[in-house]
Amino acid sequence: MPDEPTADEIRKLLALEPNATCGFMRLTYVSKQSIAPAGLPPPFTDGRPLGSALYFMVTPGAPVRLHRIRNDQLYHYYLGDPIELFLLHADGGAERIIVGPDLRAGQRVQQLIPGDTFHTARVIGRRRWFLGASTEWPGVIPADVEIGNLDALAARYSSVAADLRAIAGSVEEVAV
Repeated sequence: MPDEPTADEIRKLLALEPNATCGFMRLTYVSKQSIAPAGLPPPFTDGRPLGSALYFMVTPGAPVRLHRIRNDQLYHYYLGDPIELFLLHADGGAERIIVGPDLRAGQRVQQLIPGDTFHTARVIGRRRWFLGASTEWPGVIPADVEIGNLDALAARYSSVAADLRAIAGSVEEVAV
């Protein structure tokens, strides 16, 4: 499409900034209401906002680094190319999911990432850009985010180590 926006245009329109874990990002919502420590399990015993939301953009040069957050999060597809999402579940299982617009091909426009699930993602398709969002509950604070150690996770998830290294390794090279 000739009038399709560029990644630069979208970043400017949405005021997206470079982010250490997810390409370009802008926090769009943090609940003013909090969940009291008594209502939350560890490690959230210092309380959290009820929820949070953000826009994020993934490009070939700005992928989603291997990381996890303590909180459940829901990825939402908005515009652009799909992303290949690679999940490392706490129970030892791994999963590859395509988040994108082609429902007939099995792509998903929403994807739940359970709390404490390491994940990484890269843009696929025409490999231009992906625009999506993430909503989290309870809301995320910086202490809830952990960058993954590729070697340690490849050893723990040895049955998918080659796939993990192919996706996360290329992501880590870009992020350095």
